[in-house]
Amino acid sequence: MDLALLRTFVTVHRAGSFTRAAALLGLSQPAVTSQIRTLERQLGRPLFLRQARGVTPTTIGDELAHKAAPHLDALVEIAESGLEEDSSLRTLHLAGPPEFTAERALPALTELTGEDGQSFALRASFGTAEEVIEGLAAGHHDLAISTVRPRGALLSATALCDEEHVLVAAPRWAERIGSGTLRRTGPSVLEHVPVVEVHESLPFLARYWAAVFDSRPVAPGTVIVPDLRAVLACATAGAGLAVLPRYLCTGALQRGDVVALHEPTVSPLRTYFLVVRTGTLAMPHIARAHEWLERAATGWC
Repeated sequence: MDLALLRTFVTVHRAGSFTRAAALLGLSQPAVTSQIRTLERQLGRPLFLRQARGVTPTTIGDELAHKAAPHLDALVEIAESGLEEDSSLRTLHLAGPPEFTAERALPALTELTGEDGQSFALRASFGTAEEVIEGLAAGHHDLAISTVRPRGALLSATALCDEEHVLVAAPRWAERIGSGTLRRTGPSVLEHVPVVEVHESLPFLARYWAAVFDSRPVAPGTVIVPDLRAVLACATAGAGLAVLPRYLCTGALQRGDVVALHEPTVSPLRTYFLVVRTGTLAMPHIARAHEWLERAATGWC
């Protein structure tokens, strides 16, 4: 069986589209379509179901991808390393949410970029959970940090750590609300307090309200900024209340820049996962980064 056909097949499987796969491979879409049809004729089985938007693998397609992808990734690794004994110059491509990656993952991994004989170059990119998972599956990244556990056999996820969420506001808002008022009256006391969030849908508030108060937030977002560090800065400046990861606002809480408005019996949690393409942990630089982050995460919880 032609390895080029398998490479095209795995790329289509990961990309979910002939068009995206063609762009990744530097081929025309007709060329990709032709290669997949050739492989299907050789196997005597359909590998994909064509849909209006992209393709969906058949059971046979999923089975073939699960078997072939790790070996193809290993061959690519061998080709790119040039069979050199010194693999310390490999580049690790990491992707994840901007705040957690910047505050947690990158400081930990930069310790591996020194001159210890086992170092590697590091390249990082930020994105939503969906974006980093799609990029990983398409081969753009080696290692992804995600708040969503991916489905399917082509990606492998390991729970990294849990993130505790805290309802905070500047001290002046806490004084207006009054100590203990929220616990006695419930979230209705907060209906007229401005809200700082990362999106109009209020994802952090909605998750907190559902877990703690078994309700939905009713206040609209007053300040919407697409970065939790900016949310913290706005909350500190008195723009309104916010729900933030504890790791991100611990310093501000200790300094008194913001105050925790509520201390529930069980705090809402969100889990982070380390995600790789199945089989790529055989590559030393990916395995070392994966192990290093797991070790570092024991001190993050």
